[in-house]
Amino acid sequence: MPDPQVLRDLALEIAREVAPELRARAGRTSGIRTKSSHTDLVSATDSWSEERIVTRLNEARPYDEIVSEEGMRVSGTSGVRWLVDPIDGTTNFVYGHPGFSISIGAEVGNEPIAGVVVDPLLDEAFAAARGAGATRNGRPIRVSLQTDLSRALVATGFGYHPDRRRRQAEGLVEILPRVGDIRRMGGAALDLAYVACGRVDAFFERGLATWDVAAGRVLVAEAGGAVVNLSLPRPRHEDDRLVRPLEDLHDLDDDTVVVAAGPGFIGQLTELLIQAGAHEGA
Repeated sequence: MPDPQVLRDLALEIAREVAPELRARAGRTSGIRTKSSHTDLVSATDSWSEERIVTRLNEARPYDEIVSEEGMRVSGTSGVRWLVDPIDGTTNFVYGHPGFSISIGAEVGNEPIAGVVVDPLLDEAFAAARGAGATRNGRPIRVSLQTDLSRALVATGFGYHPDRRRRQAEGLVEILPRVGDIRRMGGAALDLAYVACGRVDAFFERGLATWDVAAGRVLVAEAGGAVVNLSLPRPRHEDDRLVRPLEDLHDLDDDTVVVAAGPGFIGQLTELLIQAGAHEGA
């Protein structure tokens, strides 16, 4: 297996190279188009960032597989797979609003081993490698020790389609009175980074893609937290459970809720989400 710290450092170097240009372009409205819905935005800068990141990764490690959100793919034979989100939180980026980031994760055999999330506006770099801990701007970070659900600050996000948003809002009617407060920042990668450093106590969101969580799940795990799947049991498997570790990004689909928190708190949160029907189909 390649050294996870080497992969982490490469991802960090590349993300830091891209970050100044994203900071300079944030808030510009030219070159904007939509994808799955009128609220699902993508910009010309997403494509620029993707091309730059994928090219640099491929130059440094030509035998690795690379999968990026906006469509670039590179086949590989090394066993290493990179998962890239060139701008996570594009709506925030388009408006020049804090909460967007660059996310680069690496895995071997579906096992996450390195992850980097860089916030261009706040100039913060979150980085983690399997067995080497997690850091923010080079300093060690840890998840929150919160165990009281009624005091917890919980981050979440909403889908792009109106019906999905309506169902998510209905779930919050049950969830919000039971927690300290809710935060909706608009980028899952940074939400997971914030769980890792204790800025929020927990995070949940439904319908995320592989590149949304590839880096963040390494950050949370290395900061002492847990990331799990919360989804409907699939009857074709006798051993299906409602809550299970997020061990394989291929488990993700549009009905999966990703939940992240400290180890002493995640059980309470998943139970609340189940009661609120967050795992049910929309």
